[in-house]
Amino acid sequence: MRQLSEDDIRGAFANASDDELRLLTFPPDLVLTDWDHLDFLAWRDQHSKGRGYLVAELGNRPIGVVLRSSEGSSRASSALCNVCHTMQPADQVSLFSARKAGDAGLRGDTVGTYLCTDLSCHENVRLAAPLAPNEVRASVDARIDGTRQRAEAFIERVLESARAEA
Repeated sequence: MRQLSEDDIRGAFANASDDELRLLTFPPDLVLTDWDHLDFLAWRDQHSKGRGYLVAELGNRPIGVVLRSSEGSSRASSALCNVCHTMQPADQVSLFSARKAGDAGLRGDTVGTYLCTDLSCHENVRLAAPLAPNEVRASVDARIDGTRQRAEAFIERVLESARAEA
């Protein structure tokens, strides 16, 4: 991923209201980010309990979405992140939703997916050893490519109604 400034990131959000952009807080270690290592940028807002952010490059342009995590808990013992495909204890995977871009989002339409609660998917796919017993993993390069593609596909789902309106 190419290096992004705070202004680049703030301008990338497709589904953010003016208030959400005003309240946006960046990760405290943003200046230390190894951009060559990232497939996408994702972080939890330290000042807003349920808010997170996901920014990826689509067509050589950064596009971001504001995420909201669910408050509920699961009775399952384990869960699968839909982006990095990592099996984890259920309390480490959360349902995140994103308001759709455009008029659909203004009507309250959302899309959701299960993600690592701390949004560390890009790190989890780089772990060499399996996280769960009997977990079979593809090559690290294949996992990295798949994670990036699934993150981008989620952002595409947020954008699809706005693109149809255009």
